[in-house]
Amino acid sequence: MVDLRDIKERAFMFVAIISGLIAILPIVHIILSVLERGLPVILASGFGFLTDPPPPPGSGSIGGIGPSLVGTFMLTLMSSLIGVPLSFASALFAVEFPENPIARGVRSLSKALLQIPSVLVGMLMYTLVVVPMGRFSMLAGSLALAVMMIPYVTTYVEEALENVPKTYREAGYALGFKRTQVVFKISVGIAKRGIMTGILIGLAKVTGETAPLIFTVGKQRQSISLNPLDYSDSVSLLIFDFVQTPYRNWHSLAWGAALVLTLVFLTIFLISRSLAKRVVL
Repeated sequence: MVDLRDIKERAFMFVAIISGLIAILPIVHIILSVLERGLPVILASGFGFLTDPPPPPGSGSIGGIGPSLVGTFMLTLMSSLIGVPLSFASALFAVEFPENPIARGVRSLSKALLQIPSVLVGMLMYTLVVVPMGRFSMLAGSLALAVMMIPYVTTYVEEALENVPKTYREAGYALGFKRTQVVFKISVGIAKRGIMTGILIGLAKVTGETAPLIFTVGKQRQSISLNPLDYSDSVSLLIFDFVQTPYRNWHSLAWGAALVLTLVFLTIFLISRSLAKRVVL
């Protein structure tokens, strides 16, 4: 006799597996498409793809993404130097003083910033930084990215600190530790992998942002500059601009740049997943 419960269980497993495959299919398709079209471009250009500037439009050469790649690195570094300390301080304050009105305001503001369209952040920095300075700059772009980073890092760091069992903190106080020692030696020490995961998520977020940079960095793609007050560029912004043109060589360059950016994302994702799995409380 057929067991009805066994049939239901098998049907549920079948639906669950099919649903999972459908969910990951778009991601797999994107990765394979970028790999198929981007890898031949990088192999044809060689190492110069990572160092050379883009070619003239419509020319026979592919060129490279050197200035944009350096710009992405500098923008990510500068935005991290601004955003990570502010995020960590905000999360720490919100966890240590949960009933404080300022702490509650920090939490509400962090959640609100998660919902703000990134293009509005770029327009805000254009008004507050670019217009008073009279020029686009790497600094303006970094400030825009830092604003985008703060709510993500704050949320992850806050969750990591809140997951530290209270018994560990109580044990620290029982040993005579001061509050700062309990916070930095116990809470932060235990939650350090979760904190690093949050920081990596924030880095991945700003590395792929495009909209905040449209109004801030100035799109300098022919030379490399490390001056924060000079024009700059990013790989994501280069892709956004080049795919809208009718030039085939720029389309090829955009596919290669997309593969580089995808590899950066996957690397950050794998590192963050590795850290998350090794969190033991």
